[in-house]
Amino acid sequence: MNKFLIALLVTIFGFSFSNKAFAKSVIVEKKKNNIVDVVFILDRSGSMGGLESDTIGGFNSMLEKQRKIEGKAFITTVLFDDQYELLHDRVNIAKVNNITEKEYFVRGSTALLDAIGKTIAKEKAIQDTLGKNEKADKVLFVIITDGLENASKEYNSSTVKKLIETQKEKYGWEFLFLGANIDAIETANTIGINAERAVNYKSDSIGTKKNYDTLNKAVEEVRSGKDLDKNWKADIEADYNERNKK
Repeated sequence: MNKFLIALLVTIFGFSFSNKAFAKSVIVEKKKNNIVDVVFILDRSGSMGGLESDTIGGFNSMLEKQRKIEGKAFITTVLFDDQYELLHDRVNIAKVNNITEKEYFVRGSTALLDAIGKTIAKEKAIQDTLGKNEKADKVLFVIITDGLENASKEYNSSTVKKLIETQKEKYGWEFLFLGANIDAIETANTIGINAERAVNYKSDSIGTKKNYDTLNKAVEEVRSGKDLDKNWKADIEADYNERNKK
């Protein structure tokens, strides 16, 4: 076989192989749907008393800003004390109603683990049933509480930790944990949320406003397709540290 024929065969084989490799890379590349699911788990136990109007105002202000951002987003909002209420059930951001004092009022004790566990199970079930063109590219959980767990009956720290770690590792879900009157970093760590995604906040009017201003920026960043910056919590952290100096 002469050198010309050998070179020709090598060229043809190489071209064929590169085309197959290219086709394979195109096939395996995941198509983005530009959809983000944002899931809020909000404490409304008795210890939140006195901050009802601040919570309602902060949450609604954040919603209003998010409605103006391009892209699809679906909102789930869970209110919890020792009971569990699903207020918004994966509602398109454009159609989410503001919350009022009729929905957000304080009562009862703190079944934090049950609220987290139930909501993860619910969101996972939804994502599992959606078609490939309807699934969220990113799921962001936001957990806000101002007290220690004291009333859960269905879930414990270990089961919730396993749920969270599975969703993070397998599907890339994000979890943010904002806590007051507790060690938020340690509490978050016990359920599988690392320190970069947890923050202590001051449980008052100023601290509540800081929370929702910060969350608005964080949600916007996630909706833009970017990875959440490690400094997302800087404003909350600075406020907490400044006002807790001894």
